[in-house]
Amino acid sequence: MVAVSSPPGRQRDAKSSVDRGVLQGLRIVVVDDDNDARDLLTTVLTQRGAQVYEAECAADAFALVESERPDVLVSDIAMPEEDGYMLIGRVRRLTAERGGTTPAIAVTAYAGGADRARALAAGFDVHFAKPIDVDSLVDKLVALRSAVGPSRAG
Repeated sequence: MVAVSSPPGRQRDAKSSVDRGVLQGLRIVVVDDDNDARDLLTTVLTQRGAQVYEAECAADAFALVESERPDVLVSDIAMPEEDGYMLIGRVRRLTAERGGTTPAIAVTAYAGGADRARALAAGFDVHFAKPIDVDSLVDKLVALRSAVGPSRAG
């Protein structure tokens, strides 16, 4: 299943000083086989202005990377059939024009130092342990956007 969530208008969250439009224009593929985890990430990211493409499996996420050319891939590691390591391996084998250099964030329950090293060695740019500190994730997405420049979408 693939779903697209568009951001609401730029606004401030009454409970936080975080600018809810800080990710405006950022296109993100989120893949997680757990519906609740995927929904949480999608909600947090769209509230902050990102356009989120959701996938519940690695195959759908791979297709989205090729077709939508997102600015960032956010992927769970532990998924059935094809895990996040296999997904990032497939993505990194693509040419740059097809999405092979898309910045990628691993989001996983595997939180140890060896797990982090494995995710980075596999091709992820960043590793976040679950439960995710959403403010840290948003900060990292802002930093990645600054590093790669404006969205290819516009």
